[in-house]
Amino acid sequence: MNRPLIVGVAGGSGSGKTTVVNGLVQLLGAYRVSVIQHDSYYRDRSELPPTERQHINYDHPDALDTHALVEDLLQLLQGSVVHVPVYDYQTHTRTQETVPTEPCDVIIVDGILILADEALRKTLDLKVFVDTAPDLRIIRRLERDVARRGRTVESVIQQYTQSVRPMHLAFVEPSKCFADHIISGSGDNAAALALLARDIETRLRQS
Repeated sequence: MNRPLIVGVAGGSGSGKTTVVNGLVQLLGAYRVSVIQHDSYYRDRSELPPTERQHINYDHPDALDTHALVEDLLQLLQGSVVHVPVYDYQTHTRTQETVPTEPCDVIIVDGILILADEALRKTLDLKVFVDTAPDLRIIRRLERDVARRGRTVESVIQQYTQSVRPMHLAFVEPSKCFADHIISGSGDNAAALALLARDIETRLRQS
């Protein structure tokens, strides 16, 4: 196997990154792609009381152990299997489980802040930003956090106004300038995904 191609998919919370990633996996072939979520590398907060964990700004870069993610990507580039952490969003702690991840043709890294960190950017061969209107992003976040993360509507709105939006403006939006491709996450992006998949295939052939 040739050196894996690492593709970063960034964008604001609720922008549709997961839809883009799933579309790429379908176009490229699941057997050729490994997906790693930046969120899996949230720092473990088990040493703190539950009430204190709720007040941490999880949208700030410091909430994530990005150094560990970079180290895992470098291991994958060397042909080694890595063990990606499993994070529990309801308790803000890491579980005892890990997900073994093997090197393959394409490794997709998904997260709101992956283009905001210089060391992480340097590991990415192709950088994608999913650009979506703020009103659509907050609606999607509400639906996701209430249905899948056991949150209340009030808590989601409070977090959005106090940390999600300020951190988006401070870190996520400015990182868009580093993207090689900017894709709309507001509607049908099949054509843009097809172009992106072709770019990945071309880079694989040239590697």
